[in-house]
Amino acid sequence: MAVEIEHKFLLANDGWREHVHHSVVYRQGYLSSEAHTSIRVRISDEHAWLNIKSAVVGTHRQEYEYEIPLADADEIISQLCRKPLIEKTRHLVLDDGNLWEIDEFAGENQGLCVAEIELSAIGQTFRKPAWLGAEVTDDLRYYNNNLVAHPYSQWYYKD
Repeated sequence: MAVEIEHKFLLANDGWREHVHHSVVYRQGYLSSEAHTSIRVRISDEHAWLNIKSAVVGTHRQEYEYEIPLADADEIISQLCRKPLIEKTRHLVLDDGNLWEIDEFAGENQGLCVAEIELSAIGQTFRKPAWLGAEVTDDLRYYNNNLVAHPYSQWYYKD
C-alpha cells in the first residue's frame, strides 16, 4: 500500500523565496471528491498523472499515482473535472536536509500559500524553518480538493 505522510503549514513570511531551487507550474482538476476518496488529474509541463487518495484529514493517507498521456489529461481536465481548477506554482525549497514544497496558488485561490513536507515515517521529527507559520494539517479548508468547492477568494475569514 502507498502511504503519504505529510504536514501542511501556512507561511509566516517570504524568507523561503531566497532558497527556492526549482519551481513547477501545475494545473489540476478533480473528477471525484467523496467522503472516503478523491480522484484528480494533474498536468505539469509535458507530463500528466492520475492520482487517487484516501480523503482523510491528518498526517497520513493512502495515495496512488499513475502517469497518463498528456492529451488524455487535457481532455479530462477540460471536459470532466469540476471547476474551478486548481492552479498553482510549486516551489521546492531545501532546508536542513528536508524538502519543502511551497504551493503558491493562482486563479480562484490567488493569495493562498501553503508549505508541505512529506516524511518517510509517521512521527518523524523535522526542524521548522523561521519562515514557517501555523500548522494546518488538520484543517480541511487547506486541502486542494476542498479548494475546488470553497476557493480561497470566497473565504470570509482568512488566516
